[in-house]
Amino acid sequence: MLKNIGSNWALNLLQIAVLMQLTPFVLETVGHDQNGVWIGIVSMTGFLRLLVLGVPMASVKSIAEAVGKRDLAAVNRAVSTCLGITLAMGLVALAVGYVQSFVFDREYLSGTLGAALTTEQAEAARIAFLVSALQVAAAFATRLPYGILDAHDDFVVRNAVMCGELALRLLLTLIVLPARPTLATLAWIQVATMVAEFLAAWICLVTRHRGVRFGLRHFEAAKVRGILSFSVYAMLLNVGTLLAFRCDALVIGARLDAAATTQFDVGNKFFEPLTGLVIGIGAVVMPAATRMKASGDVQALRGVLLKWSKISFSLVLGVGLFLLVLGPEFLAVWTGPEFEGPSGRVLRILMASFLVYLPVRGVALPILMGLGRPLPPTIALLAMGLVNVGLSIALVDSLGIEGVALGTSLPNLGFSLVVGVIACRQVGVGALEFARYVLLKPLLGALVPLGVLVACKQAVRVDSWPELIATGLAMSAAFGATWLVFVVRDDPWIELPARLRFTRRSP
Repeated sequence: MLKNIGSNWALNLLQIAVLMQLTPFVLETVGHDQNGVWIGIVSMTGFLRLLVLGVPMASVKSIAEAVGKRDLAAVNRAVSTCLGITLAMGLVALAVGYVQSFVFDREYLSGTLGAALTTEQAEAARIAFLVSALQVAAAFATRLPYGILDAHDDFVVRNAVMCGELALRLLLTLIVLPARPTLATLAWIQVATMVAEFLAAWICLVTRHRGVRFGLRHFEAAKVRGILSFSVYAMLLNVGTLLAFRCDALVIGARLDAAATTQFDVGNKFFEPLTGLVIGIGAVVMPAATRMKASGDVQALRGVLLKWSKISFSLVLGVGLFLLVLGPEFLAVWTGPEFEGPSGRVLRILMASFLVYLPVRGVALPILMGLGRPLPPTIALLAMGLVNVGLSIALVDSLGIEGVALGTSLPNLGFSLVVGVIACRQVGVGALEFARYVLLKPLLGALVPLGVLVACKQAVRVDSWPELIATGLAMSAAFGATWLVFVVRDDPWIELPARLRFTRRSP
């Protein structure tokens, strides 16, 4: 379990590294106005992913059941059926994306979002929208090999392929974009890396699992209903996620302008890879919870919820402390001094809520899904998304991008409370027991690295990479030492390597 989660984390770290390199590079190359329009394109075409109807998650479950029974024929029937569904939904998504392009042109590109673009840039943005819609629609089927690898517990191989795609995207962006700095170039780069990623995943699939057939030959119409009946919950979870985190850019683009969209996006930039960090835990926790439920091992379920919630909260807290104290200064050094004020405030508002939201999203929600209780978290996430949209629209005119950040943060907290309590009840953990084990010691321990951060900020002006790195290293050292000697010392669920243990001696 730890090996698979570790490979997920390695992928997340590479995603963060690529993000660190590409964000300021793309901003400088295409400019703030084109970048703001690109954010709008990504947000709008992102809604096409809903049309896959949650089949990726359902495919993992369906294929994993056949793998568990060692029934290769059933595996191939599941693969073919999922491929048929994703191809059909991809065609529907492509048609919807074409219709969306007219809405994008009329409501956004011809409005405040595209007001600062030249005629050539606007035409490139139209092409970029259509290419992005094509890429999203094609990804329905091209990412299916990942579901097959996940079902075979091949997380390490899957993540290696994803790392290759990230490296290729970084290389192509650095080389190709400066030669033609348009949004169409960005879109075609995504298509190129998607094709390369699919070919690499397919090669891994056919070489590691030779009996699996990636095609439509074994399509079984009778399995469609079973796959879709589970996938509806995954789809609704995606709806809630998109409402909560993809609508912000559209609200800002409709009410403000492309520059404000970019300001918000820079402040919001780190939360997608942070979410990926905890979802990397959830991807392994969900099937583990299913197996434990089947075996009746309630005690192990308690341990999974408590242990991985504490680890998730600790990881997020470590990053969150740095961003809460030095986030604005970091953005100024990373992307430019003009982002320190508004983007920095957005970063702090969002970070405060993500400290609570991310551990619940990464552990409690997957456990409920694995236990066959998808309805409560699905309803909670949908409600969170709807409230987010409503609050963001209500606050954007009076408070600007900070109002949109508040509109995101407040529903995050409500979702975390509801889903966390439900998960505790399902595995027999008291809410107070959960809070005491998961939150108390990490929060007390956080006072030490927080003091280090504040002291460093007061002692020196943190306005360059050397100061940021030195401060980060000092905080990390204090954080790691505090966690070893206090937070996880004698922990009943987290077992450290022998050389790192600080156990109390018997009298």
